[in-house]
Amino acid sequence: MIRSAKQPPLHRTPMGYRPLSRPVFVRDDLAGNSLLLFIRRSVFFVLVAVSTFIAGSAFATIIGTHGFSILAIFIVAIYIFLFAWISFNFWTVIFGFLASLGGAKNELVLPDSPLPVSSATKTALIMPVYNEEMARIYSSLRSTYESLRETGQLDKFDIFILSDSVQSEYVLMEETAWSELCRDVDGFGRIFYRRRKHRIHKKSGNVSDFCRRWGSQYKYMIIFDADSLMEGELLVKMVNVMEARDDIGILQTAPVAMNQSSLVSRLQQFASHVYGPLFFSGLRYWQLDQSGYWGHNAIIRVAPFMQYCALPKLPGGPPFGGEILSHDFVEAALMRRAGWGVWLAYELEGSYEELPPNLLEELERDRRWCQGNIQHLRLIFMKGIAVGHRLLFLNGNLFYFSSFLWFLLLLLMTLYAVSNFLQDIVYFPGAEKVLFPQWPVQHHALSFRLLLVTGTFLLLPKFLGVLLLAFSPEKAKRFGGIRNLALGVILETVFSTLLAPLRMIFHSWYVVLNIVGQKLVWKPQVRRSQSTSFAEAFHAYGPGMIGAFLWAVLTFMVNKTLFFWVSIIVFPLLLAVPISVVVSYPALGLFFRKHGLFLTPVETSPSKVVRCFQELFFKDSKPD
Repeated sequence: MIRSAKQPPLHRTPMGYRPLSRPVFVRDDLAGNSLLLFIRRSVFFVLVAVSTFIAGSAFATIIGTHGFSILAIFIVAIYIFLFAWISFNFWTVIFGFLASLGGAKNELVLPDSPLPVSSATKTALIMPVYNEEMARIYSSLRSTYESLRETGQLDKFDIFILSDSVQSEYVLMEETAWSELCRDVDGFGRIFYRRRKHRIHKKSGNVSDFCRRWGSQYKYMIIFDADSLMEGELLVKMVNVMEARDDIGILQTAPVAMNQSSLVSRLQQFASHVYGPLFFSGLRYWQLDQSGYWGHNAIIRVAPFMQYCALPKLPGGPPFGGEILSHDFVEAALMRRAGWGVWLAYELEGSYEELPPNLLEELERDRRWCQGNIQHLRLIFMKGIAVGHRLLFLNGNLFYFSSFLWFLLLLLMTLYAVSNFLQDIVYFPGAEKVLFPQWPVQHHALSFRLLLVTGTFLLLPKFLGVLLLAFSPEKAKRFGGIRNLALGVILETVFSTLLAPLRMIFHSWYVVLNIVGQKLVWKPQVRRSQSTSFAEAFHAYGPGMIGAFLWAVLTFMVNKTLFFWVSIIVFPLLLAVPISVVVSYPALGLFFRKHGLFLTPVETSPSKVVRCFQELFFKDSKPD
């Protein structure tokens, strides 16, 4: 462990495991949100329910052509559940669009410019790391440090690099980078490095260790991930909000993606900038002070976090027991249970993150998240948890279970088609009493209308994202102009349609693995651009390609209409290997960028902190 001469003294506070049944208190200043939340959620979920009922009724009519067997009932039930998920996201974006137009009151007042912070208010900026590339961390922290210096309020902040690294080469790089950073910015006594000898409870244990040792020295802490970057003005504004609102326990920003070069990561970067603001606005519409915490790019009030957010250890084994893996949502729920608000400040600009460089790395990250989210199913019933956080626990699981259910729905519909194909049609049921045949009814018009409605629910949110930007020519210009923005959304939709089946298969498999209790080893995330080889892609997607081929042959033989529906899933799976390889190429992503497509404001008009980061990170090498 390395310390500077001016490092704060160790201070231990009792932050450890606590039982789930711990008593809580309620803050009076949050009570005013209750009625507003009830009204908004009532309207929101009534619209979700009505939409789902109409679509579900239409689908039941279509499936019921041959009667309602047990299989048909299962198919209808799964479809209703899945359309409810689609409807939930659709109405979230609709209300986000209305709120962005001024149709909803802005309950979280944010400063236009940073205000002076009291000299008695100290904030710790902490970055937990685990076998990370130190060039990236050095560039991020130095850029943030210099940006903070320009605000004139650097003396209100300290920076901590909290290492859990176990490999000696990473430890050496960390110590060297810390020393160089302190030397380059004269940061001794303000930038600290600590490495734990025992990596207990991973990142949450790392943060807890910081709180036990130094938590009492700071009123707030701002959490960074190894791929985080934030502007100094934003950091000061976050402290301003916390000082003005003493009912807020956690203030979460909405980081946008940056520095992406491969096609798949640039598609996600583009989507986060175009669609993200609408979705986050809609989330806050029905969450208010019961928002989520994503574990990074957020500010936390240290005292209540230490007192109320110690993670419980769940009895039993995986997938529902043991150490809590996705700790951030649980910590937000515990903070709100104790009476402190958790808010999403999506309007605050200057919060950035990076994305996995290729599809396989993205799916590896999703596997970790899937395991953590499934564990949350048990915590939905935790005593005293706010309704908003119960919904967030459920929503996090639906992201993965929806893929599993879509896959299951298509398999069951294939089985249903096969059974109808093998079954003789009876035109005269009870022939001795029926004079005229009963012809099977095909609801082609109803099927088309249902397809149209489903497509609208999936695509309208994308159109609204473009429309909102079109209202401001200046904003649209930062995306390359209206023409390039609209064309980018069309192409992003096409590519997303191709990639969705690949993600669906893996997410479905992850759900199965976690349900059967397979233990997962969490590895450091690969962050630098890295193309996928054909061998890696075939190893990952080979079995799926074989299964897709057999699936296509079977559906084509028994039901041409079903084959048309299934082909949307099957053909991308048949081409999974070349698709995965091609979208990982940085050259292809940069080709689209050169032609003005998938541009984002962080590229066309980067802030000073982003430019500083890029200059530092790429000073000795060009980006891939």
